[in-house]
Amino acid sequence: MTGPLWSLTFVDLVARAGRAAVAVAAEVAKIAANAAHDVRRALNLQGHSMRNMIFTGCVLLAAALSAQADDGKPAATPYRPSVSTPAQLSAPGWVEIEGGVWRQLGNDTHRDSLPWTAKLAFSDDWGIRVGGEAWVRQTDELGQTIGGNGVTGVVLKRRFAVDEQSAFGLELGATLPAGHNGIVSGKSDATINAIYSADLGNWHTDLNLAAIYLGAPDAGTSYLQTVWAAALSRSLNDAFGLVGEFSGTHQNGAVSAAQFLFGASYSVTKSLVLDAGMARRVSGGAPTWQAVAGFTWVAARLF
Repeated sequence: MTGPLWSLTFVDLVARAGRAAVAVAAEVAKIAANAAHDVRRALNLQGHSMRNMIFTGCVLLAAALSAQADDGKPAATPYRPSVSTPAQLSAPGWVEIEGGVWRQLGNDTHRDSLPWTAKLAFSDDWGIRVGGEAWVRQTDELGQTIGGNGVTGVVLKRRFAVDEQSAFGLELGATLPAGHNGIVSGKSDATINAIYSADLGNWHTDLNLAAIYLGAPDAGTSYLQTVWAAALSRSLNDAFGLVGEFSGTHQNGAVSAAQFLFGASYSVTKSLVLDAGMARRVSGGAPTWQAVAGFTWVAARLF
């Protein structure tokens, strides 16, 4: 700039704004590619071409969707990044996709995965979702590392509305006996999850209590595992939101575990929501640290 701001003419401002817009557009691909490279490097995925392609695709997809208009799409209903799920279902008739990255760090172990979920509600009260881990890489205490596809499961969901501010929910789910040996048990697990969700003024709470029947529990442990979660969230404005959550597990013969998660979300558009969170072990055998990041996107209408 060669002169004070007040000396710029309207034509000067328009010309500079145009040049800036062209420069931003030219840098979009470079930014997306650099972001993908940074994500891959942070998760130690160099040299694994298939995984690199998956991560690059996710980042490029998020970059492309961030510039896409909503085109009459409904608002997304994120179940991420918390452990708990709300009683609310996604918009009926629309396929909603969730995906991201997840890293667990223990004292001598770590685990990276690519969780995904596809949701479809048939009505305000009935819906189904399919999800799992597209890829997993885990290292045990001895430094041995294995990688491959993880668990896949199906969940049927029913909402029971109490009033406009609260509802109960019930989920029945099962995992498929498929996945990479050493990452999955090779047996099916069955889950029933009871949910209560409520708006409390400017706050929202989701309470979950689940019972899981394990097809192949660890030696000396019971077939039944219980999982609980209590989340409290709040929207700061039309785009940003925060969530805090305590969750834990209990299983006879195993050490009970508990953790605290803090997360944030950002609505790029009403149909695309980005999220990130960190979880810290409170007690027991939970991972010392966990980090998650991902997105929820209303993809397409089926009916």
